[in-house]
Amino acid sequence: MAVLKNPRNPLWKLWQLVQGDPVFMRRVNGYFTFFWLLMIPVSLAMGWLSSVVYVSALSLWALVSGHWSAWQAARVETTEAEREERGRRADIKQRPGVSRSMRVRSSRIAGMGRIRPS
Repeated sequence: MAVLKNPRNPLWKLWQLVQGDPVFMRRVNGYFTFFWLLMIPVSLAMGWLSSVVYVSALSLWALVSGHWSAWQAARVETTEAEREERGRRADIKQRPGVSRSMRVRSSRIAGMGRIRPS
């Protein structure tokens, strides 16, 4: 495993490039989708659906691709949550307090909907 994680290894460089590029990942998944859609009639015509080896390989691919998709979605959600948290912290640091004009404006807006007793 240490051999694969070597930064000089071309496979490791490719893996890092793929992980950081959502456009590339979308394209690869799109190509795989069309490939498997085209394989449905080919599988039927060739009689591969009665082959245990073919069905096993297809099941393994479905399992791997499903878990990979879920993993990618979780990575995106984690990244978005981290960005949101950093943005919220940056907003708090940039706004030490609310100005007087903002308090006056918000109190006028809040009072517009009130019904005053006559």
